[in-house]
Amino acid sequence: MKPDISSRKDIKLIITKFYDKLLVDEKMLPFFEEIVAKNQFEHHLEIITDFWNDILFDTLTYQNNVMQKHLNINTFINLKEAHFAIWVSYFFTTINFYFEGEKAHQMKNRASSIATVMKLKLNIYKN
Repeated sequence: MKPDISSRKDIKLIITKFYDKLLVDEKMLPFFEEIVAKNQFEHHLEIITDFWNDILFDTLTYQNNVMQKHLNINTFINLKEAHFAIWVSYFFTTINFYFEGEKAHQMKNRASSIATVMKLKLNIYKN
């Protein structure tokens, strides 16, 4: 039996392994090339880890507007339904590989909800 997510360290593992998948996917890489080129990737991982830590453990560390960040990205590289499908697939696969339990389930549910809201706000949601 796999453990449940129980700490920020667990979240950082998920985020790191998840981004390992994104960075080798030619459809997803363009969204992260600037972060990598500017040597901001580790900083980005910490920010995303803070975001999920706030969601799962009710901390107050993340200080950005996640929706605005994606709206900004969309002005340079069009986010499409397929990008969200890839994102959710990699995210779920990564969580499922390492963890199971209430927090793992909560993380996947929130990821699905966030993806749906973003697609709606970007006007790319397909039922």
